[in-house]
Amino acid sequence: MKQFLILAATLTATSFMTQAQEKAKHEETEFYSPVPPVVTPGASLSNAPSDAIILFDGKNLDQWVSTKDSGAAKWTLADNVITVNKSAGDIQTKNSFTDYQLHIEYRIPSNITGSGQARGNSGIFLAALPWGAGGYELQVLDNYKNTTYVNGQAGSIYKQAVPLANACGKPGEWQTYDVVWTAPRFSENGILKSMARVTVFHNGVLVQNNVTLLGDTPYIGQPSYRKHGPAPIKLQSHGDKSEPISYRNIWVRPL
Repeated sequence: MKQFLILAATLTATSFMTQAQEKAKHEETEFYSPVPPVVTPGASLSNAPSDAIILFDGKNLDQWVSTKDSGAAKWTLADNVITVNKSAGDIQTKNSFTDYQLHIEYRIPSNITGSGQARGNSGIFLAALPWGAGGYELQVLDNYKNTTYVNGQAGSIYKQAVPLANACGKPGEWQTYDVVWTAPRFSENGILKSMARVTVFHNGVLVQNNVTLLGDTPYIGQPSYRKHGPAPIKLQSHGDKSEPISYRNIWVRPL
């Protein structure tokens, strides 16, 4: 009897929906506002669209500061490229961001030596924080025929999310990250309301698909959240002996 009642209810609902569809008008499901803003795409996937904020275009480091003293960024600028200066430490953007789309290009030196983590190690902190692990890190590393722990290889969200693929190019080649970052949200009293999420394309290959982060990305220990708001984007000067890597063509679109 119960199954009969369920079937009858299902048929009745289906009949109702069919009748509603027959009476519907196409205008009822068409919306004309708000109108999306017009954005002119770049000439190629590497070029910034018209509404992007240019963080580095090869001319200067005016959009960046040193994390050591908040003074001028002291990385090496030559031939429209910035190269990590390990003695100068990390650099980060002057401005802070919440949700955004980021494009960044990097190059591992062609004469790279070492293995594992000591091979072109750097990182992009999608939201730099002044405590704990220092933020949420997208790993930069040479994993072209170089193995390491998989949640620490290129394309990983460090120590949290293994990339869906190893899309590394050869050392000496320019490579790209395209990132969509959704920052975590907190209540006024510091309670986590929603966790951070990230999507990453590495050299055009999807390696992180709307992944939810469990917190920051510490080298030792477990991830955790602490209340914060908009945050800078930071580039890491890693303290190992591997050759310094270079960056170029960096832009961001706040969302």
